[in-house]
Amino acid sequence: MPKSVPESVMRSPSELNGVIFRKLLPLLIGAYIISFLDRTNIGIAKEHLQIDLGISATAYGIGAGLFFITYALAEIPSNLILHRVGARFWITRIMITWGLVSAGMAFVQGEWSFYLMRMLLGVAEAGLFPGVMYFLTQWFTRADRARANGLFLLGVSAASILGPPLGGLLLGLGGLGGMHGWQWMFLIEGLPACLFAFVVWKKLPDRPDQAKFLTAAEAEDLQRRIAAEDEAGAEASGTHSMRQVWRDKQILLVVGIYLSQQIAVYALSYFLPSIIGTYGELSSLQIGLLTSVPWIFAGLGAFLVPRFAVNGGSSRRLVTITMGGICVGFALGAVSGPVVGLIGFCLGAFSFFAMQPILYTFPASRLSGATLAGGIAFVNTIGLFGGFLGPYVMGAMEDFTGSKLSGLWFVVGVCVIGTALSFFLKYGDAERRS
Repeated sequence: MPKSVPESVMRSPSELNGVIFRKLLPLLIGAYIISFLDRTNIGIAKEHLQIDLGISATAYGIGAGLFFITYALAEIPSNLILHRVGARFWITRIMITWGLVSAGMAFVQGEWSFYLMRMLLGVAEAGLFPGVMYFLTQWFTRADRARANGLFLLGVSAASILGPPLGGLLLGLGGLGGMHGWQWMFLIEGLPACLFAFVVWKKLPDRPDQAKFLTAAEAEDLQRRIAAEDEAGAEASGTHSMRQVWRDKQILLVVGIYLSQQIAVYALSYFLPSIIGTYGELSSLQIGLLTSVPWIFAGLGAFLVPRFAVNGGSSRRLVTITMGGICVGFALGAVSGPVVGLIGFCLGAFSFFAMQPILYTFPASRLSGATLAGGIAFVNTIGLFGGFLGPYVMGAMEDFTGSKLSGLWFVVGVCVIGTALSFFLKYGDAERRS
């Protein structure tokens, strides 16, 4: 691939990082904004689906969670394919298929078609998040990975800020063309994924040595430094195959912590609009605007905190602190009125993505090559069962108790366990020193 940078130029690592951030992260963030919007937009449509299709809160929770069952089952195969064929081709494929399926959600007729389309959406989107986590390990050294991961997760925050107000507006199209507002919402929000896929295909390089914005010397030096770090971490940890990944105690710790965090993330994503709906007589747009507030804080957490995770010790401490923040925030949301409750959800959301990008640096410090691709997918696979458990328990407890807040105590309990597990985290090369 021809280079647009003169071969005589050899920029410093910090300058190089700045260039890579500017060239790659906007593309990846844009893809994740659309992705998260399409997987969570049923939250703003929950009450309308219940009225128009007769879907109960429990059935809604099952449908919301089924996405994560098929998503999780397809994660490891998807990431191994990405490792083989390259991120550019595979992310493009993922975006086109999930866009078409998401738009097809407009045609669900009841509970079973709702379940089926959510399962298909999970298969279609599988591999995007772990694929990007793996892709970023090929472009950033360990000291910069948490920051890169955090910036990527801004896509979740942006989608969660923009999505509820946008969904509230699109719900107002009900009656146009004889269609419900939620049908217009699924159609309009699903198709941009197909269009943006072609931008990714045109602009995203698979590896540093294919990037027009790096010289051959810069690409070679970057790949050498990353390979040396990865090989050292894998050698120290002794984890060199997927069978060993499944027995690695540190990887299992990461899985447990991530599972608890994902339960909290998706409990809030799918049920916050209906919780806010209990705060008073609010329109769909007002509910959407209030729902976006905690996700502004989630974006701040992703932007401000991961840059301080520069080594194993600081990373472990930050994971513990932010997991504790989720516990406190959800407890406030469960026991307080609208104002303090919303503040609690803001604290919990701030902690979500302050923690998650840091957590993913732990498996990256222990694995390399295809094992790293499969290991990251394994963490995401098991963790994403939290995306099923969170909505399912929230919906079931709402039906059982009549309270939309009762399921929050389940979230607090599992996050307390996740906080306790975080005390034992350590990087791969720390084992050599211990």
